[in-house]
Amino acid sequence: MRFETLAVHAGLHVDPATGAVTPPIHLTTTFERDPDGSFPRGHIYARDTNPNRNHLEECLAALEGGAACIAFASGSAATLAVFQALRPGDHVLIGDDAFYGTVRILREILEPWGLRYSFVDLGEPGAVQAALQQPTALVWLETPSNPLLRVSDIAAVAKLAKAVGARVAVDNTWGTPMLQRPLELGADYVVHSTTKYLGGHSDVVGGAVIAREDDEGFQRMRLFQKQGGAIPSPFDCWLLMRGIRTLPYRMRAHCENAGRLAEFLEQHQGVEAVHYPGLKSHAAHDIARRQMSLFGGMLSFQVHGGRAEALKLTGNVRLLTRATSLGGPETLIEHRASVEGPQTRAPENLLRVSVGLEHADDLIADLEQALARV
Repeated sequence: MRFETLAVHAGLHVDPATGAVTPPIHLTTTFERDPDGSFPRGHIYARDTNPNRNHLEECLAALEGGAACIAFASGSAATLAVFQALRPGDHVLIGDDAFYGTVRILREILEPWGLRYSFVDLGEPGAVQAALQQPTALVWLETPSNPLLRVSDIAAVAKLAKAVGARVAVDNTWGTPMLQRPLELGADYVVHSTTKYLGGHSDVVGGAVIAREDDEGFQRMRLFQKQGGAIPSPFDCWLLMRGIRTLPYRMRAHCENAGRLAEFLEQHQGVEAVHYPGLKSHAAHDIARRQMSLFGGMLSFQVHGGRAEALKLTGNVRLLTRATSLGGPETLIEHRASVEGPQTRAPENLLRVSVGLEHADDLIADLEQALARV
């Protein structure tokens, strides 16, 4: 079945009670038992299961080609669950340009708990192989990375990891299951902030982990979801299912617009560098072209100057919105170093752009006038 068809139909079931094509929202917290104490309809309590959450998990597993999915209340909760499925003393290998929120989880929550980790340039196979010499339980990949859009070769890293018995988790939030297929490239787990492109409308927060196999490690993540209570609400699941049905067509437009903006910015004299894997000048363009069907809706660029010039540009825009997050219909721009604080790895002159669904010519015109006044 083609991806577009899966996006529309996976996890979607006509309501047996009413025949409604769009499923109802099941807001109940508890479910009726039969007189003998059994639950023949499969649900006991909303923290354990809910029809809307079941539909969403079925849908996401199908989209990523996985055996099973666990939906969480946020992308951060999904990330935390993957790491907490490990044991104190286990070692994690993570990219040296990983999302700062993931790094904070490791440093502030899991390091005191006993998890060990080290950073490595995942684009350098020799460095990865050397770092894997110590017993490693998990390699965490984020590709394209946030906010520098570095690209890692998923298949190559997975091969190295499997040679030493390590599992591989890929944050596929920016790639989406439409553009990038980590499980087919050798990953064991795929992680999403479903808040972003899967929701697609800037109106819901959520996360998910999809597994190649429903193994012991994955069951430990499900324990965190159920016993830890890190569950999305029924309405959040319903909103995500609504967003997913248009994902393929939204992503094509996001990617087309991002490509147009990247080409414009690359030629502008006020821009020092553009980070977008669809550009031939990108250091890992060939890898991106091999493992992605399109190059995504995110880009970042560095203006000539420093922090002051970058912030001035964000004050000059008229159509772009100064805000955090990504994946919605509106184009967002932000100064990442300001958002991330003192430990940021983002250059002070870097701006991250989530390219929306407006007409590309209007977005280019806004950036052109904003750059002219820096």
